[in-house]
Amino acid sequence: MKMSNDTYCIRLAARRMTELYYRDEHGWLKVSSAGNVFRATAEQVLNHLLPALAFGGEKGLTVTVEHTETPYWKTRSPQNARDESEK
Repeated sequence: MKMSNDTYCIRLAARRMTELYYRDEHGWLKVSSAGNVFRATAEQVLNHLLPALAFGGEKGLTVTVEHTETPYWKTRSPQNARDESEK
């Protein structure tokens, strides 16, 4: 089982929004609930996720992590991830 950063997709979800965070060959990507794709540093990813993990239960947020055997960005393009975030 390969367990490197690029084999995971982190999904931050609330009642009306879903954001995806995953790593590709150039760094981290954030796919917003509106479907926009942004580059992010590792620090920015942590700054978005840590409050959700700490206070998510109180605010109705859920954080899930999806693991793939191949790098996530090879199985999902930003367009596909955008489509998934709208579900």
